[in-house]
Amino acid sequence: MFKKLLASGVALAALSGAAQAADKKLVISVYGFAQDAFKEIVYDPFEAQCGCELVVETGNSVERLAKLEARKDDPEIDMAVMSTHDALSAARKGITQSIDVSRLSNYDKLYDIAKDPVGDNMGVGYTFYATSIAYRADEVTIESWADLFQDKLKGRVAFPNVSTNQGPPALYMVGKAIGDDAADLKAAIGEVAKNKDDIVTFYERSSQVAQLMQQEEILAAPIGRFAWGAYSKMGFDMAWATPKEGQTGGMNVMILTKGAKNEDLAYEFMDFWLSTEIQTKLAEALVDSPANSEVKVSDEIAENLTYGAETVESLQLLDPAVILDNRESWLSEWNAQIGQ
Repeated sequence: MFKKLLASGVALAALSGAAQAADKKLVISVYGFAQDAFKEIVYDPFEAQCGCELVVETGNSVERLAKLEARKDDPEIDMAVMSTHDALSAARKGITQSIDVSRLSNYDKLYDIAKDPVGDNMGVGYTFYATSIAYRADEVTIESWADLFQDKLKGRVAFPNVSTNQGPPALYMVGKAIGDDAADLKAAIGEVAKNKDDIVTFYERSSQVAQLMQQEEILAAPIGRFAWGAYSKMGFDMAWATPKEGQTGGMNVMILTKGAKNEDLAYEFMDFWLSTEIQTKLAEALVDSPANSEVKVSDEIAENLTYGAETVESLQLLDPAVILDNRESWLSEWNAQIGQ
C-alpha cells in the first residue's frame, strides 16, 4: 500500500510540474523579419531555459503599436521591440512601464547609447544601425553628405522618402552639411527639393535601391548598414562613406508593457537576448548589430554590421522626441516642396 501511495504521489507531482510549465507563458511582439533565425538562436533556446511557452506575434510597427494601445487596460503582450520613437509614443500613451535595469544582469555590458535611449528607462536598446551613403568608388567620391548633389550624380542618385526610417536621419545629415540642422528639417528638405529633378527616385524600400544599383541606374544612395551585404556582393567597386559630418542611424529597443501578466518571464527573456552569447550569435548570423559591447566577431562579419566602439560613438542619432514631435510637419513640408 505504501509503495502504491508513493507512486501516486510521484505521478501527481510530475503532472503538477508539467501543468506549471504549461502555465508559464510569455507573449512578445516583434518585427516580422528573420523569424527563422530568431527561432533558432533566441526563441527555442529560451524556451528550453525557462521551461515555458513563448508566444511570438509579428507585424509592422503601426499594427503592433495599435494593438498594444487597444489592449493597454488588459495587456495580452508582455514585452515588445520597436524603434525608439515608437517606444516613446507608447510611453506617452501609458502603454509601457519603466524597466528596472537592476534586474538585467547584462545591462552594464551595453554600449552607453543603448542603456536609456528613450528616457526614464522606458526602453533598453538591443540593436542599432548606421545610416550613411553607399556609392560606386570607381565613379564618384563621397566626403560629405552634400556630395549627394554633385554634378557627377545628377540623374544617378536615390534618396529615401521622408516617410521611411532612413528619410529623416538622412535629411538631418544633409542639414548639417549645409549648415542648418534645425529640427524642422526645412533647410534640408529645401536642398533636396532644389535637386529633386536630378534624383532618380525617392525610395520607400531598401530593395528598390539595391536593384537600381545592380542595374547601374544609380551610383549612390543613403542606406542603412543592415542592407550593406547586398551591395558588397555586387561585383562593383562599392564603398561605404564616412562623411565629415558623421554617420547617423537608428535604434530598436525592448519595452515592458504596463500591467504585464508575465513580468518576471519578460525580464528573464530580455536579459537572455542581451547576453553576450545570444548577441554574438545574432551578429554572426547577420541578423542584428550587437548592442552588447563584449561581442567579438570576425572582420568579415563586422564589415556587414554597425560594430565596434569607435563606430558606435560616431553615430549621430536623432532624438526620439524630435522624431515624434516633428514627423507630421516633416511630411507636410516634404509634400509641399517635393510632392508625394
